[in-house]
Amino acid sequence: MYDKASDGEGGGDTAMMQQERAPVPALSKKTEQPKECFLIQPKETNEDATKTRKRKKKKITDVLAKSEPKPGTPEDLQKLMKDYYSSNRSVIELEELTLPDSCFLKANDLTHSLSSYLKEICPKWVKLRKNHSEKKSVLMLIICGSAIRALELIRSMTAFRGDSKVMKLFAKHIKVQEQVKLLEKRVVHLGVGTPGRIKELIKQGGLNLNPLKFLVFDWNWRDQKLRRMMDIPEIRKEVFEILEMGVLSLCKSESLKLGLF
Repeated sequence: MYDKASDGEGGGDTAMMQQERAPVPALSKKTEQPKECFLIQPKETNEDATKTRKRKKKKITDVLAKSEPKPGTPEDLQKLMKDYYSSNRSVIELEELTLPDSCFLKANDLTHSLSSYLKEICPKWVKLRKNHSEKKSVLMLIICGSAIRALELIRSMTAFRGDSKVMKLFAKHIKVQEQVKLLEKRVVHLGVGTPGRIKELIKQGGLNLNPLKFLVFDWNWRDQKLRRMMDIPEIRKEVFEILEMGVLSLCKSESLKLGLF
């Protein structure tokens, strides 16, 4: 009897153990929890993607397209120079790079054509042109961002240049040696070109800056990407190299004037 009772109790224990093990669905609920985390993840990804798109929008040219263009000022050039050289020049060297206010001509307020601007900053151009007889030099140098832009500027300055001899100073289809020979043979009054080629002509001795009276930067014009000439790192670097190749000293001696068109 005792053995049967004990067998019954044993059976009861087995049933109780099965009941204790019964709540298996709870485990399945637990296994579903990672799915909940997985569902949250895309939301974070979408937010991150949205933030990335917002960051990109700040960099594209839509911002420039919607904002009103502001004319360049002498302070803009001075600031660019300080920012460019601040990492590798001492405080004293940076002060030496500062251009005197007296060397700057009136900047274009965005109302001028090139001819009207040049007439304003150089009202005695005809007299200067007649007195200029030095070869391998120019009286006025206009620096712009590309060969195509240089051609546009040459065409747009007809009302100013008159009988002046104008030379294209860029690399497209013209070898530097050819330009050196042309500058040696003839008297040139106006040079219009890119900083890279102008720098190379100075280095090779084909262009002497000492007779230069006016240096004009095509400062405000923007290309299809709405970049100004000085917004392009390669061009900015070459412009500053030209400044250090004699322009700064000529400005400080007050024999050369700078204009921002």
